Parts: sequence; structure tokens; C-alpha cells
Amino acid sequence: MLKQYEEKMEKSLDNLIAEFSAIRAGRANPHILDKLRVDYYGTPTPIQQVANVSVPEARSILITPWEASLVKEIEKAIINSDLGVMPNNDGKAVRINFPELTEERRKELVKDVKKKGEAAKVAIRNIRRDANDAFKKQNKANEISEDELKNLEDKVQKLTDKYIAEIDKAIDVKSKEILTV
Repeated sequence: MLKQYEEKMEKSLDNLIAEFSAIRAGRANPHILDKLRVDYYGTPTPIQQVANVSVPEARSILITPWEASLVKEIEKAIINSDLGVMPNNDGKAVRINFPELTEERRKELVKDVKKKGEAAKVAIRNIRRDANDAFKKQNKANEISEDELKNLEDKVQKLTDKYIAEIDKAIDVKSKEILTV
């Protein structure tokens, strides 16, 4: 009974960690390109599937497409994104240089991390509510007893507490990473 709710909570945590990996903390991270798509023969395709993405230096990413015709498409996708960086195109590859983060920008990023963390906590609590509602319906339909209902509610609360603690830990780790680069 609890397995499906635990899987949903796990997915919420995984989603948060994936979002955190896309937030740059001063160092170039190829994962910031994960959400970007380029038009590849009429199909929106992730950049990693049409190009080699490497990090030659701490604050730059080099994107070398397998087809030279994609250089312009990749450049356009980066410019139109919310990454806040300008790509440089040499005709064969696209280079993204990341400026040093200012103190103000670091604080904005930490606020963003906390906001995403809060959204993940809300998702976890919503899963808890859905689970408890489902258990109460089963109890009303006499499928489970009052004792089983209490036991299941306690277990869901323990799962909720566990995942909220993991989210708090992820927020702390990412915040420290951003502030101490």
C-alpha cells in the first residue's frame, strides 16, 4: 500500500536534485544544458544527443556538434534560454563562458534553491495527504480497520519526515556550494 506513495516521494526528491544540478554554482556544469532543445530535422532534440559537450576549463563549456549545420541552432537555443549567458560561435563549435558570480547573484541563486526546495516539500506533503485520504476511504469501506488506518498514517508520516529531511539536506548542500565557490 505504501510503496506507490514512497515511489512518488522519491520521484519528487529526484526531480529536485535534477533541478539543482541545472543551477550553476560558479563552475561550468554541462547539466545546465539538459533542458535545452535544438531543432534537428524538425524534431526538438536535447543538445547532448546532437553534439559533444565538454568542460575544457572551470568556467566554460564547449559544444561541438556532429553536424556543422547545427552550430547556429545550438547558438539560437542558448540565446533564447534563461541561462543568462552569451554563446561564442567559431563556425565549428559553440563556447559558453560563465562570468564569476557576484555576491548578489549568489544570494539570488540561494533564494531560488530554497524556493525549489519548498515546492518539493509541498509536493511531498500533497502525496502524504493523498495517501491518508486513500486510507480513510478504505477504512470507510471497511477494507481496513481503525488500527490499520492509524498504523498506515503513522508510516506515511515517517516517510514524509524522511523525505523532507532529505530535501532540507539537499538545499543546505546546494546553498553551501553556491556561497563557497
